[in-house]
Amino acid sequence: MNSSNPARARQALISVSDKTGIIEFASRLNDMGYSLLSTGGTASALADAGLEVTEVSDYTGSPEIMGGRVKTLHPKVHGGLLGRAGTDDGVMAEQDIPRIDMAVINLYPFEAVTSQADCTFEDAIENIDIGGPAMVRSAAKNFESVAIVTSPEQYPVVLEKLEAGGGELDRATRFELSVAAFNRVAQYDDAISNYLSARSPDEEPATFSDQANPCFVKVADLRYGENPHQQAAWYRDLYPAPGSLATARQHQGKELSYNNIADADAAWECVRQFDETACAIIKHANPCGAAVAGSAAQAYELAFATDPTSAFGGIIAFNRTLDAATASTIIERQFVEVLIATAYEQAALEVLQSKKNIRVLEIEGAAPSPQQESKRIGSGLLIQTSDFHPITPADCRVVTKLQPTDDEWRDMMFAWKVARMVKSNAIVYVSGGRTVGVGAGQMSRVDSARIGRWKAEDAGLPIEGAVMASDAFFPFRDGIDTAAEAGIKAVIEPGGSMRDDEVIAAADEHGMAMVVTGIRHFRH
Repeated sequence: MNSSNPARARQALISVSDKTGIIEFASRLNDMGYSLLSTGGTASALADAGLEVTEVSDYTGSPEIMGGRVKTLHPKVHGGLLGRAGTDDGVMAEQDIPRIDMAVINLYPFEAVTSQADCTFEDAIENIDIGGPAMVRSAAKNFESVAIVTSPEQYPVVLEKLEAGGGELDRATRFELSVAAFNRVAQYDDAISNYLSARSPDEEPATFSDQANPCFVKVADLRYGENPHQQAAWYRDLYPAPGSLATARQHQGKELSYNNIADADAAWECVRQFDETACAIIKHANPCGAAVAGSAAQAYELAFATDPTSAFGGIIAFNRTLDAATASTIIERQFVEVLIATAYEQAALEVLQSKKNIRVLEIEGAAPSPQQESKRIGSGLLIQTSDFHPITPADCRVVTKLQPTDDEWRDMMFAWKVARMVKSNAIVYVSGGRTVGVGAGQMSRVDSARIGRWKAEDAGLPIEGAVMASDAFFPFRDGIDTAAEAGIKAVIEPGGSMRDDEVIAAADEHGMAMVVTGIRHFRH
């Protein structure tokens, strides 16, 4: 471009670790009159692409030193970024500090590097960016005069706005870029703090860091919270775990509500535990029916039959592709708030379009993995590892005279997984890979047992010969007596009560098999 063009006075500083799209972006900036100032590998990449670029070391007169640790920490760089138009012009001219109109900077990949299993402590330290965050903060602070671009995702919008503004960005856009920049630096510092404060002086990792720096980004403002008088918003992890609700794709339907999201998460976490084709129907965060079967249609039929009344207005989740026939059955039979599946037949999506308000979510299938979960308490935060503790029959101990049959073992393993998702106190009755009764959220465990039995009887489901799962130990034998009256033949529970001998004796008295897991599944 002709150097006599006054637009040529504009200057862009480019220093990026992630070079996605940077050649095209820099080329477009150059075409709009921006001279290019850059560092190290970025400068080489631009030059190799045929772009005229000035190295920062040539610009400042100070070479990069200490293996690149020091290269941009210079008054000519930060003065160019921090200089206020109309206020600092005199001192900038006196100190020979040209104005930098745009900074394009992304940071060393600390988060990506430290997420790798083979990352060493030295790797982590060397991926702590110093100059990058300093330049980002300088440019973002001075957004009245400088545009700060921190992500390749911003390039298309920035170019569009530049072209519309004759090479200049409007103040609103510069402010939005500034906020995004400060957010990015905050995220980066949080990640470093979490990593380092979860290590001892000898660099050994700890489960919990000395300082918790949770970092979430807003997904959406919600119409309201649990109740209409409460305001609410939905946030997700900066890097959501694969296969989690935050990664869901919504095909159709109204915006998700606060309660939709909470219940959808419970439904999805329930079905994703199973290798077999599974369906779970959730209402108020509790399974009102769950089943495994040979197909999505069969699993749904079995889950629905557990408690058809409670299933009305529920959340339905599958860990498989949803076919058109099953989708049609669902919408013809019941009102459903949210449908979740790992995929949908195109014909199923067309069927569901007849009920446009149904929220249809697709989540890529992935097995659950241990994570940390938190809960706000007053002016504090409770953090714990997730209740993720898969078991097999080999992990259990038979404590009764009677041994479970193979079918009872299969049903107990299924019931145990479902019980993990039921609010305490939780009792789950299972027969043939499907729930036949669920008792949830009672202050007394025996009351939960009675409710589960009543639910089965109300649905016309035979409970005779079923198995029972309890999320915690039985403090008295009355829960076993209640189960025996219903015809339960096998029980799975954690054990650990002071009255375990009394409880086991009751099981023997009733001719039940009982196994203990040593694991409790409280879900408050």
